[in-house]
Amino acid sequence: MTALNSGECVKVTVEDRVGIVTIDHRPVNALNRQTLNELGQALDSLQTETASKVIIVTGAGSLAFVAGADLKEMSQIASVDEAKQMASLGQSVFLKLQRSDKPVIAAINGVCLGGGLELAMSCHLRISGDRVRFGQPEVTLGIIPGWGGTQRLPRLIGKAKAIEWILTGDLFSAQEAYRVGLVNLVVAQGQVLKAAKDLARKIAAKGMVAVTQSLRAIEKGADRSLEDGLALEAEAFGVVAQSEDSREGLRAFREKRQPQFKDR
Repeated sequence: MTALNSGECVKVTVEDRVGIVTIDHRPVNALNRQTLNELGQALDSLQTETASKVIIVTGAGSLAFVAGADLKEMSQIASVDEAKQMASLGQSVFLKLQRSDKPVIAAINGVCLGGGLELAMSCHLRISGDRVRFGQPEVTLGIIPGWGGTQRLPRLIGKAKAIEWILTGDLFSAQEAYRVGLVNLVVAQGQVLKAAKDLARKIAAKGMVAVTQSLRAIEKGADRSLEDGLALEAEAFGVVAQSEDSREGLRAFREKRQPQFKDR
């Protein structure tokens, strides 16, 4: 295991080709400006280093993944401009997750509310413990989701259910999150990080040229017309078809062996 550019509130390690980002702002890993800035720096460092091929984001301890924004800091916002700046900071960091060329898995090991759910939704894949509670409860505090909740939740689960959960502020279970497609997998509470590592290693075993181009085509094509999305896919297919990994994968299939990808 190798430690990378860890800060006071965000720890980064790399093991078995997987970068693990841990939000460590006890007791409930609330997100303040410092934590968001450190998270952005951690993501930047993981994008440029070559030891990791997949990224996991999780919370320290067993109580919370991320319980939301730091309400003490939020309560000190004194102007519209300051509020917009805070919203823009969270949005920009979470866009780094969504636009990462390395797949990002949220290992949701505890309470996942407000900004925590917005963080999880910006990841590409989500694994939850079976006792986790989710929600966008901002309206119960007289505010709204400001770090992507009003935009990502409808895209992930559909407009009607997203409106219901955002306007009521109701909490919901991991099982309900799985039912509506918000999370990919629900596992026993103590097995979340292990399940995330297992999935990360499975993806890391693939050629990263194909993984990255698939991810780019999905993310860039999601909000475009079908025709534009197909054009993106064709462009990505052309890039992959000329890669060493493509030739190795097809050769390995013919020779009935496991491919040895070089990520180029």
